[in-house]
Amino acid sequence: MPNDTLIAVDLAKSVFEVAVSKRPGKVAERRRLSREKFLAFFVNRPKATVLMEACGSAHYWGREIERLGHKAVLLPPHEVRPYVVGNKTDRTDAKGILEAYRNEDIRPVPVKSVEQQTLASLHRLRSSWLAERTAKINTLRGLLRELGFVIPVGAQHVIPRASVLIEDADSGLPDTLRPALADVCDEIRDLEKRIRRVELQIEALAQQTPAVDLLRSVPGIGLLTATALVASVGNVQRFPSARHFASYLGLTPRERSSGSKRRLGRISKRGDIYLRMLLIHGARATLWHAKQMKEPDRLREWALRLEKTAGHNKAAVALANKLARVAWAVWKHQRRFEPVAQAA
Repeated sequence: MPNDTLIAVDLAKSVFEVAVSKRPGKVAERRRLSREKFLAFFVNRPKATVLMEACGSAHYWGREIERLGHKAVLLPPHEVRPYVVGNKTDRTDAKGILEAYRNEDIRPVPVKSVEQQTLASLHRLRSSWLAERTAKINTLRGLLRELGFVIPVGAQHVIPRASVLIEDADSGLPDTLRPALADVCDEIRDLEKRIRRVELQIEALAQQTPAVDLLRSVPGIGLLTATALVASVGNVQRFPSARHFASYLGLTPRERSSGSKRRLGRISKRGDIYLRMLLIHGARATLWHAKQMKEPDRLREWALRLEKTAGHNKAAVALANKLARVAWAVWKHQRRFEPVAQAA
């Protein structure tokens, strides 16, 4: 007979709250386990469904629990919160996870593999270093502007121009400031080396993933977007349609309808901000490149027509929505994207 036992776990850094339920609405057993005793609790238990919020370390614990023969289910934390009744404690959080699981409209988060988390970690490191590099460049440019040295817009101009000013004894730059500015330039160069090194690692991992090559055939989707999609999505078969995939990325309109009136507003902005940013930037690049083409294909021609009526920004977001749907079709059906010529 199948085991209907549910085990909800409120994850933490050191102490985990566990609630065992054998029938709906009733907690039969509660435990408070340390990190060292957590997995031992599941070793000799009958096979059950273990529920956790998709938070820090949840994917690791999900993999470990599945190795013991149990079924791990991760729930979105923002969907669990409405089911926490009364004060927010570890006990009520565990009970809320049990109640949220019984709502079939809440879609579980798939447990990520080690390979997916590795790719995602490289992307996160690159984004962190890129933000740090941008902050240091802006600081360097701003300090020099206060002293009357204006550097043109563009990150590629900052280090060469600043280095010339620092090394030139007659540039008028205060001598006390030169060593500190030189250190900032060295830090920026070091960050750029780290970013290039991470990109090479991402490229190496991409060559081992067939789905990345398929996704890169879609306009506006390059190495970073393709690998980020693989790291975040994992199995694209869990999305029944292209609209579900675009909705998962937050690129579909937010709806406020009632009765016979249907109101569609701005995009919902749900899901991963980083993925949505990459897709919209890719759509902007595709739109810009379409203007340079003598005979754009049907997809790019549609985007250019939309830009004339709705404006550049709305057209870019709409094109990102379209590219996400194309990516779903390419990925699901394992067929490379083939541009369709515009009808005469």
